Amino acid sequence: MRFGFWPNPRSNYEATKTLGQHAEATGWDGMWLADHFLPEESELIPVHESWITLAALARDVPRVRLGTMVTGNTYRHPAVLANMVTTLDNLSGGRVVLGLGAGWQHNEHEAYGIPYGTAGSRLRMLNEACQIMKGLFNNDHFDFDGEFYQLKHAPLEPKPIQKKLPLMIGGGGEKVTLKIVAKYADEWNVWGDVDTLVHKMKIIDQHCETIGRDPKEIERSGVALLFLSDDESYIKRMKSASIAMPTIIGNVNEVRDIIAAYDEAGVKELIVPDFTLGELIGAGQEKLDLMEKFIKEVAPVAAEH
Repeated sequence: MRFGFWPNPRSNYEATKTLGQHAEATGWDGMWLADHFLPEESELIPVHESWITLAALARDVPRVRLGTMVTGNTYRHPAVLANMVTTLDNLSGGRVVLGLGAGWQHNEHEAYGIPYGTAGSRLRMLNEACQIMKGLFNNDHFDFDGEFYQLKHAPLEPKPIQKKLPLMIGGGGEKVTLKIVAKYADEWNVWGDVDTLVHKMKIIDQHCETIGRDPKEIERSGVALLFLSDDESYIKRMKSASIAMPTIIGNVNEVRDIIAAYDEAGVKELIVPDFTLGELIGAGQEKLDLMEKFIKEVAPVAAEH
């Protein structure tokens, strides 16, 4: 089981670099960045563009996998994105994962004049984008005539260094998104506790059976907020709090049990956001210490199963 680290997108690059280098040095397997330009709320807070930031991390953090959680498909033409991703895969020595989703944050579309469409149209765009990515990665030239995108004898050179650059599709919609996952994804990610992932993995398996694809070809990964502490009063408060997002809460032994359950369920990677590990923005010592505590004391449980 792999463990990926997700720094707050509002952190400046120096903090992100520090977190990435600490993650690499202590044994984490990946660095993941959100693909946004603005915070969801109206505050004017700097947010660095994800793919440019990943290029800098490729230089400064030379071992771990690098990916997006996840790229909003509406923000860039898929052929342009394919060129960006392939270039970074070459620059990084073959460490890139293309995390891709339909796009959801309305205020970014509105601010920059990017058509938002409907949930249905964005999912149809995602479906076409996945075909384009696979076509460009795997062919000398690729033609495509879709509802949203048209390519004419389009090349992509250089190709990715990786024989199969992973396409990770993010999202949990069972009727459409997970069908797209079943068709095109090499990896899949969703926010969720163990029960949520088990349920949605069964849906993916059913969609794979319908189209005749081996579901084992798709790696499964999850995201949840981590609350790790030896302070029992703090843990008790967090367990009783109303938290909208999926959570992993407990002391080392409790969190080890939860990680073991993810592992036994077939989750290949757990991605941990830094949002609950200390100060919200930056690379403070508390956050660095908790990162190391998790990867040194909790994560080894996955190797035991």
